[in-house]
Amino acid sequence: MPGNRSARTRWITVVGTVVTTAALLAGAHTAGAAPVPVTVSGPVETPEVECFDGPGGKPRHEVVPAEAPAEITRHRTSAAATPAAAVTPVQETGPVSGRLDLVIMGDGCTAAQQADSRTDAQAAIDSVFAIEPYADYRGLFDIWLVDTASAESGVPGAPTAGVVRDTAPSSYFFCEQTERLLCLDTSKVTAYANQAPASDIVFVVADSAKYGGAGHGFPTPPDGASYHGVATMSSDNPKSYLTGAHELGHSIGNLADEYPYAGYGAYPCPSSGSATVSVTPDLGTSKWYRWLGEQGPTGSVIGAYEGGDHYETGVYRPSSTSLMRTLSSTEFNHVGREAMIKGFCAYADGMTSTVPTGTPVRPGRKVGVRLAPVTGLSGLELAWHVDGKRVTWATGDPSVIPAELGATRGGVRPGPGPVALTCAAGRIAPGAVARGPFGAFASGVATPVRARVVD
Repeated sequence: MPGNRSARTRWITVVGTVVTTAALLAGAHTAGAAPVPVTVSGPVETPEVECFDGPGGKPRHEVVPAEAPAEITRHRTSAAATPAAAVTPVQETGPVSGRLDLVIMGDGCTAAQQADSRTDAQAAIDSVFAIEPYADYRGLFDIWLVDTASAESGVPGAPTAGVVRDTAPSSYFFCEQTERLLCLDTSKVTAYANQAPASDIVFVVADSAKYGGAGHGFPTPPDGASYHGVATMSSDNPKSYLTGAHELGHSIGNLADEYPYAGYGAYPCPSSGSATVSVTPDLGTSKWYRWLGEQGPTGSVIGAYEGGDHYETGVYRPSSTSLMRTLSSTEFNHVGREAMIKGFCAYADGMTSTVPTGTPVRPGRKVGVRLAPVTGLSGLELAWHVDGKRVTWATGDPSVIPAELGATRGGVRPGPGPVALTCAAGRIAPGAVARGPFGAFASGVATPVRARVVD
């Protein structure tokens, strides 16, 4: 810095989102950090789970124990004795702090069967992420596979109620005398999930051909955990993965169940915080008024259909059917998709910056953004602005030199004060829908990153 000229600071604000597509990792590799012994604290409080008797069965909620029953606990090790497990990054698209971290683990496979367990886990992941909007926003997830070797093959309750096995997360059918309800030991799941770099959602894939599963939602993470939802599913039943897709709708999109319970009667609340239920049948003021009349992916026209959020009257849902109403549907409706995208944007970053917030940089230092591999509906245009004025030649460039864009002393305007350099994204294209309100959340994908340019 020549002479007595004082240091001048100009703020660079980088706000980015995804504009490119990248291939997923071709193969898994073992995480660099060596596994360490794991301990957990006491049992968590009794959870409520959601279960389905079959793909077309009537859904319901059940209060279940947090730990496996006595006849199973006699055949398993304690949660505190959970062994260290190998952790494999199935997909790693960015830092855990800026991604939705999905942890998947098997159950009922011995150490010698872990290759089969990994194959089952990958199949479950691929099935869930074939559903929109998971498919287009898969790049906002980091996915971690935790090896969970069981002492015995199979899971309790399969094929019949009297079958008992010693398994890793202690999942079991016939939970609360309900054959298809697949529960688990929450403390053991936590002990395994905590060995991954991070966990927001957990999938447990039980080695069984019997249809079954459950969705465990936690408004507050269980003791010692960071995840907010656990979904269990069978490995060899072609429809069990839908439990996971449905559970993610609750955990990420804050989607309400769109089915009623017989006898529940009128909706008791003046409003709902979920995007997919409304207390008004007035189509002009409903939460999904922009979608009215659209033929959705579920085969139903968007309107106001009475019954939802477990109640029969006084509450309305946007479509006659959807994945949040029954597992016989394999699609979210338009309103659910939109809410899911908003959730993705709230929980994950579409970009990360090469310059951490608050780091001083020189005008000649390259500043860039790393874009998540998001596709389809999220096709966006990357643009740079200096003091609000677009630098057209830098459109689509993921890295720039501040001096070349004018973010230097006197480059844009003389005098003290910061020069704002902003990287923003264009509107999401309508894509597969006739109108594109998905675009309302385009800017929400990004997280601002600020760095100081000192000349």
